[in-house]
Amino acid sequence: MHRAPNHRDYASHMNSRVRDGTASPASPVPVPRSPVPVFALAAGEDSGDLLGADLIEALRVRFPDARFVGVGGSRMRAVGFESWHDIAELSVMGLAEVLRHLPRLLHLRRSLARRFTELRPNVFIGIDAPDFNLGLEKKLKHAGIRTVHYVSPSIWAWRENRADKIGQSADCVLCLFPMEPTIYAKHGVNARFVGHPLADRFPLAPDRDAARRELGLSENAPVLAVLPGSRLSEIHRLGETFLEAARRVATEIPNLQVVIPAANARCRSELDNLLRGSGLESGPETGDRGPEADSSTLPGPRSPVPGPMLLDAHADRAMIAANVVLLASGTAALEAMLAKRPMVVGYRIAEFTHAVVKGLGMLKTNVYSLPNILAGKPLVPELMQRDCTPARLADAVVKLFGDSGHRAELIHEFERMHLALHAGGGAAAAAALAIGQMLPTPESGASSP
Repeated sequence: MHRAPNHRDYASHMNSRVRDGTASPASPVPVPRSPVPVFALAAGEDSGDLLGADLIEALRVRFPDARFVGVGGSRMRAVGFESWHDIAELSVMGLAEVLRHLPRLLHLRRSLARRFTELRPNVFIGIDAPDFNLGLEKKLKHAGIRTVHYVSPSIWAWRENRADKIGQSADCVLCLFPMEPTIYAKHGVNARFVGHPLADRFPLAPDRDAARRELGLSENAPVLAVLPGSRLSEIHRLGETFLEAARRVATEIPNLQVVIPAANARCRSELDNLLRGSGLESGPETGDRGPEADSSTLPGPRSPVPGPMLLDAHADRAMIAANVVLLASGTAALEAMLAKRPMVVGYRIAEFTHAVVKGLGMLKTNVYSLPNILAGKPLVPELMQRDCTPARLADAVVKLFGDSGHRAELIHEFERMHLALHAGGGAAAAAALAIGQMLPTPESGASSP
């Protein structure tokens, strides 16, 4: 019986023609695109895994039979993603670690570029991880595959001229912040604001009492949430300073309850070690408290106030439960804004690194925290570099505790900014719409408007 040639037969036949000299030499002939949409994705870190899972679900609403392949984690696999490589293979932090893994990462990128080129997905979507994904996107774009970069690097803060290079890699950049597409437009790059996923996850009016009940905190006592960073390197650099600031605040605010969420087990272990010598030591029960804890509070052995509550994750609950948040500059500042909680932002890097960055003009902003950047004015106190001391951090925190009128004004501003970060239908749905419009229409074969 005669069997109709399939896609693999076609590719094998054409590659044989290349070897025989009857077709022009080139890279291996790709398999023609399947009539079922194929979306290739590569995500980096846990945050990318969550973004990827939400995006896959939103794309599947528009393309129920679509196939999703590439690099992802457990959340993406749980929604039907075909993971060729685990997300952990891209989760490399720090210069020394990157250099150690560089040969492997470059080999992985070359391997993915070949495999995606042969597969011919309808769209490739690089989720964050710009150091890895932008190079991969550039190769695929040159191979005629449409490319999307989901989550713009912070071009508004670091080297705006990167926008042009990003445009050489991505046919479309999906932006989480409303000011970013304007910057790309100056460089002729197609960029779309799709909203921030965190704005979809936080309610406009978070319930502080409910969060306190979940964490076993007193409903009436003043609460300070302390977040000295989500990476071990940040805790090494800032943890002792933040805990000493919290100790000083505790001597000024009667009955203060301190809540410290740890991003992971390694961060928790380091924070626990720091707490032992901080004067804010956990009591025998409070160190292991979590959402299942009861409402009892035990004092730490040398602490004049109830011992701090060290949590495994639950940073969002800790911030919602707090009156004031003391945090390291980064995504946590955006989360505190969405939790509608007044905050003090601190950060410090090596003085030499800071001098180089400033001297080379790489830093394009005089403000650092996302609430201040989004507002275009200094809403929250920022204490950076030499200003990031226990005394100055504590003074700023105590001032916020004592000014209820200013706290109310901040909450109003944060609500307005929260609404500005929303896109119609949510970030994942808006991103799926933008990606879907890059596919050809069945009737014309051209891109949708």
